[in-house]
Amino acid sequence: MNMRIGLVLIGIVAVSCGVKTQNEALKQTPVPIVGTWQLISGTTIEKGDTTVIDYTKNLSFIKIINDTHFAFLKHDLAKGKDSSAAFSAGGGSYSLEDSLYTERLDYCNEREWEGNDFKFTITLKNDTLIQRGIEKVESAGINRLNIEKYIRLKN
Repeated sequence: MNMRIGLVLIGIVAVSCGVKTQNEALKQTPVPIVGTWQLISGTTIEKGDTTVIDYTKNLSFIKIINDTHFAFLKHDLAKGKDSSAAFSAGGGSYSLEDSLYTERLDYCNEREWEGNDFKFTITLKNDTLIQRGIEKVESAGINRLNIEKYIRLKN
């Protein structure tokens, strides 16, 4: 009888250790989009007009994503000294479920964009991230398809 009780206790301990290990592994699974991303190109389609911006020439744009939040920074490469002067920044929280990436923009230098959610479908292949979705900001008169191509920056 004591042998049976001992075996049952050993079984319970083994099972509970296995469950804990599985739960810890799930918590430690990295989110695949976490990192720093450099925007290479951006395409917007609005009212039938397509605009493509090459972010490898006169502009630099990065997006930083951690487990719960994102931030972006854009500026011109002429250090604001000519007509290409540009700066924008923003950030907030995000959610990721399968390929549905939703940004909640809490901070932005263009204040009418704040408080909006933007839903994107993302495709991740090796170190390339493509983000595609509708940007709609009624107060700014924005309603367009936005397609952005990023590459992961290495440490």
